[in-house]
Amino acid sequence: MASFIIEGGHRLKGDITPQGAKNEALQVLCAVLLTKEPVRIKNIPNIVDVNNQIQLLRDMGVEVTQNDTHDYTFSATHLDGQYLSSEAFIQRSQQLRGSVMMLGPLLARRGHAVVAKPGGDQIGRRRLDTHFHGIQKLGGHFTYDETKHLYIVTAKRLIGSYMLLDEASVTGTANIIMTAVLAEGTTTIYNAACEPYIQQLCRMLCSMGARISGIGSNLLTIEGVSSLHGTEHTILPDMIEVGSFIGMAAMVGDGVYIRQVAPEHLGIIPATFRRLGIRIETDGEDLFVPKQKHYEIESFIDGSFMTISDAPWPGLTPDLLSVLLVVSTQAKGSVLIHQKMFESRLFFVDKLIDMGAQIILCDPHRAVVVGHDHQRQLHAGRMTSPDIRAGIALLIAAMSAQGTSRIDNIGQIDRGYENIEGRLCALGAKITRV
Repeated sequence: MASFIIEGGHRLKGDITPQGAKNEALQVLCAVLLTKEPVRIKNIPNIVDVNNQIQLLRDMGVEVTQNDTHDYTFSATHLDGQYLSSEAFIQRSQQLRGSVMMLGPLLARRGHAVVAKPGGDQIGRRRLDTHFHGIQKLGGHFTYDETKHLYIVTAKRLIGSYMLLDEASVTGTANIIMTAVLAEGTTTIYNAACEPYIQQLCRMLCSMGARISGIGSNLLTIEGVSSLHGTEHTILPDMIEVGSFIGMAAMVGDGVYIRQVAPEHLGIIPATFRRLGIRIETDGEDLFVPKQKHYEIESFIDGSFMTISDAPWPGLTPDLLSVLLVVSTQAKGSVLIHQKMFESRLFFVDKLIDMGAQIILCDPHRAVVVGHDHQRQLHAGRMTSPDIRAGIALLIAAMSAQGTSRIDNIGQIDRGYENIEGRLCALGAKITRV
């Protein structure tokens, strides 16, 4: 198991460019199954989760051509039906969170699909009801194999339908969209997720011949077509990585440029960091975070205590709460971090408390952070990364800490961040992989 050794106290300065968006990549990679024609996708991040999904496509019979490090062409002309029914496919799917989004494309393409409980971060219950209910509305019939813990879904005919989703699930919305584009008639999805990556998926599908209106809203209308053709698509910069870099630059930076961030797709992420008192300058497609000797947490307009919480888009993505929490430890003032969407994501704060942070974990969803205002450094420690986002938060803490820290289980960080130690060392960090 790999680990990071981090020598704290080194300041960051220079330019860094975010990778392609992991969450978008996992969606659009599933969409290549909807056509027999070649689909070229650019700006694919070279990270563990995405590479595993690409390998799963290869195993399924998809012809994969790597044009460059982050540029691939996929041709799903022939799918290996025998592999799709095999134990190997089931076991591999269980290890990949993104595999659940293959359900819709495979059902639309083949009339049959198998889904196992997918893997991913252990951050609390991540139910699949939204996926299943939406696909049932389109004509999918589910049966459950109790011995193998598998859901088998079949559909002789997919027919468009109106549906009101019980939650604005991003992966659930993606799955339903990819099923509906090849269904007969019109599908209306109300309370659809509308994240930039869902918008990107819809635009890619439209470029393949799909008919989708309402893109960017929570009300999507899809007119089914009989087939889709090939296309080219470029993945957006990863807004979670952009937010992570803002947090690093605020806490340990001497002036950091974050290049080519597509600011129009960042939503309220920059504004949320500004609520912590962090200065961020926008320069075209780039962000500049100057050195922050102090940053003071704002109060609400009525003077009440600042609370930062997650919500479906255009609210704040839950993936950045861990970063915002650790950055708050060196702010002036106090803030309540409220993680509404997952019940296990704040448990990593015990590691920060061991490092000297002043944090009260109120319950599994809420933590109060009392900032040190840079008057007292965190001290080094040994810790284990429980998930991708907590892992990057612990890395930021270790970079700001006094002494040398060790983070184990960094395979979790590798799942979401490409060559993170190499890119940060180029800015002045001292991080060694062992």
